[in-house]
Amino acid sequence: MRRPFLFILFTLLMLPACVLFAQNNKVVQNRPYIDQRPFHYGFLAGIHLQDMEFDNNGLKDADGNEWYADVASYEPGFSVGILGEVLVNKYLSVRAVPSMHFGTKQLTFINHKDGAKDHQTIKSTYISLPIDLKISGQRINNYRPYAMIGVDPMLDLTIKKNKNIRLKPFDCYLEAGIGCDFYLPFFKFIPEIKFCYGLSNIIEKNRDDLTEESRLVFTNSVESAKSKMIVITFYFE
Repeated sequence: MRRPFLFILFTLLMLPACVLFAQNNKVVQNRPYIDQRPFHYGFLAGIHLQDMEFDNNGLKDADGNEWYADVASYEPGFSVGILGEVLVNKYLSVRAVPSMHFGTKQLTFINHKDGAKDHQTIKSTYISLPIDLKISGQRINNYRPYAMIGVDPMLDLTIKKNKNIRLKPFDCYLEAGIGCDFYLPFFKFIPEIKFCYGLSNIIEKNRDDLTEESRLVFTNSVESAKSKMIVITFYFE
């Protein structure tokens, strides 16, 4: 499922770049001085996919049950936020993008002993404050491609107790992506795709919230897990 989805998104985002190189320099430029401003602001909306990478340890309980966790399916989430950007020089700027991400992770636990399955839905509402470096190329007519890299601390507001797996509320992500500035007559439209990789183990091992000790097998079967996200963002500046 991941590969076709990513291929389509990558193709959609790269089409403007192909058009960019096909343009000639005689086109009238929209908003020719906008990139000379020391400060830019705007807003964003987008979609994302949440994922987790599990390190299962193969632990067996007294009955020989051996549970493995994985993300079984993906549901697109929704992202909104605001943009503030400070110009460093012609090709480099620093962005702060306070955002909220509303999404879901569908976890499946599979028992290798008998093939039994147990499912858990984790709904998340993240508050994030990414700080990014934006490295822009040369503007050609009304297009300007760029790459970005940054760090993104996130806080999950919807951590719930008494679940098979409980996640820690805080994580910090490394993120990298590409995008393209489109200079329209009245504003800039900026589509972007970025990949976010969590740096810490987000599995909560201290499960004093569980009233049934037998349910600890799910937490104990997972050595660690790290979060991942793919975010498609549309900026309006």
